[in-house]
Amino acid sequence: MRKAALLSFGGVLIAGGFGILHDQVTYTISPEYFTRMKFDQFRWADVGLPERVFVAEIGFLATWWVGLIAAWFLARIAMRKFESPEKRVMQAMAVMVGITLAFGALGYFLGPAMFENRKDWLYALREMKVTDLNAFYQVSGIHLGSYAGALIGWITMMVCFLKARDGRPRI
Repeated sequence: MRKAALLSFGGVLIAGGFGILHDQVTYTISPEYFTRMKFDQFRWADVGLPERVFVAEIGFLATWWVGLIAAWFLARIAMRKFESPEKRVMQAMAVMVGITLAFGALGYFLGPAMFENRKDWLYALREMKVTDLNAFYQVSGIHLGSYAGALIGWITMMVCFLKARDGRPRI
């Protein structure tokens, strides 16, 4: 159990670090996504540091748990199936990051098409006084795509680990 816990902590660091970098990039694209929405959602965590630090804090808080859960379940399987479970779990986490990045990039391009014609969104964004709607839609797409990518990446790696025979994952 100690090994699974340590691997889970590694997952926390990977996911949390990803979240920090992710939100720095998305803040650059649409500061309003944070100043008009995320800062309010995470107001409880604001300790008065500069905005970029608060964005990093939000990124960590929004993602650390994904790494914890993903690494925990992957570790529990890997410890039974592989000679070096640490290596396998870290490789799986790297694959998850890659898939998450791909889906986030896709979300950047699809975000405006997904959100711009939704009247409920337009109403909410006007209420929040968002001025750059396209950038807000892009960042919304990135965030949605990233969570979808993390889930798809995790499911993919879980299936690969579960199907593994003789210590070799099957993709």
